[in-house]
Amino acid sequence: MRGEDLQQQDLFSYGSLEERVPADHPLRPIRTMVDEALKALDGRFAEIYGEDGPPERLLRALLLQMLYSVRSERMLMEQLEYNLLFRWFVGLSANEPVWHPTVFSKNRDRLLEGAVAEEFFTMVVSQARRKRLLSDDHFTVDGTLIQAWAGQKSFQRKKDQDDILKPPPPRDDGRNPSVNYRKEKRTNETHESLTDRFSRLFKKSQGAEAKLGYLGHIITENRNGLVVDVRLTQATGTAEREAAVMMIEGKPARRVTLGADRAYDTRGFVEKMRELQVTPHVAQNDTNRRSAIDARTTRQDGYAISAEAKAGGRSIRMDQDGGPATPDTIPGAGSGGVDVHVRRGGLQLSADANPDGKTRLRAAKPAAAGLFWARYPKTEFHDIAANDIH
Repeated sequence: MRGEDLQQQDLFSYGSLEERVPADHPLRPIRTMVDEALKALDGRFAEIYGEDGPPERLLRALLLQMLYSVRSERMLMEQLEYNLLFRWFVGLSANEPVWHPTVFSKNRDRLLEGAVAEEFFTMVVSQARRKRLLSDDHFTVDGTLIQAWAGQKSFQRKKDQDDILKPPPPRDDGRNPSVNYRKEKRTNETHESLTDRFSRLFKKSQGAEAKLGYLGHIITENRNGLVVDVRLTQATGTAEREAAVMMIEGKPARRVTLGADRAYDTRGFVEKMRELQVTPHVAQNDTNRRSAIDARTTRQDGYAISAEAKAGGRSIRMDQDGGPATPDTIPGAGSGGVDVHVRRGGLQLSADANPDGKTRLRAAKPAAAGLFWARYPKTEFHDIAANDIH
C-alpha cells in the first residue's frame, strides 16, 4: 500500500546551515573570498555604521541579489525568509529575522554613499593579484546597455519646456495615462524620465529599440579574464570610449595593450591610447570608412592574440547579440542584462534561471547595481554631451 500524504510539520529540526550546503557548491569559494575582503574593511565599517548592525551581511545580501538575479529588494527579503542557502551565505541563523525592505534600502544607500562597495571590489581584485592571477600588460575593454527601472511613458517633456497648448494627458481610472507618441519627436535634450532622471534614451546598434538606460563598462585582463576595473556612466554615443580612457589611465605606466571591438575604432580614441603608451588592439571598422587602426598595429602578432582572447572566452564579453557561448564565459544579452553562463548544478538554481541553464544577471537600477558598478553612483555621473535619439 502506498503511504499517506501527511501534511504534519516537524516541530524541531536538528543540524546547522553549514551542514545543509553541499561541499562543492559554487557559493562556498565565493563566500571565502568575500569574508577575506570584508575583514580588511572592518575599520571602514566602524566609521560609517558604528553600532547600527553588521554591514557585512548587507554586502553579502547585495552580492546574492546580483548573482541570482533577484528582481527587487523586497523579493530578496522574501528569499531570505525561507531560502537556507541564502541565509547561510549572508550569515543569518535559521530563526533570525531578516531586514524590512525599507530598512534594507536605506542601509544600502548609506553603504554606497560611503564608497564601501568600490573598496570591496578593490579588495577582491587585490586577492587575485596576490595569487598572480592578473596580467599587467594585456587588457580588454567592453560596454553594455543597462536598462533602467523606468518605462517609456515616464519619458516626458521637461518641465521648463512644457507646452501650454499640449497639457499632460489625463490620468485613466486605475492605470497609467494613455499617451499617443505618434509623430512626436522625443530627444534627450527636450525630454527626461520622471522616475529616473539620470537615465537616457539610447540604442546600441542600428535598427535596435531605443531604451532608457545607462552604460556599464569593464576592463578585464587577458590572462584569466578577470575584471580589474568597472564604470557606470550615462548612455551617450561617446561614453564607451571616454570610460575606457578613464579606466586605462590608472594602469601601470608602461607599454600595455588594450583590445576592443569596432565601436572603439575612432581616430580620437586611437590617438589618445598612443599618448598613454597603450597599443590599441581595436577591431577595424572599415565599412564605408577608413579604419584608424593601420599596419603599425595589425602586423604585430599580439594584435591577433588580443582578438583571439576577446572572442575565445578569456575576457568577459558584453555584447548585445545574445549569441551562443561556452559555459565559462559571461556574454551580454540583447535585453540589456548580463547573462551569466554556468554549468548545470551551479548558480542557475535561482528562481529566475532559464531552462537552458543560464542565469540572467540584471543590473537595472544603479543603486542595486552599485556592488559591481560602484565607482559611479547615480548622482555622480560625468557631464558627457548626449546624442539625440529619435
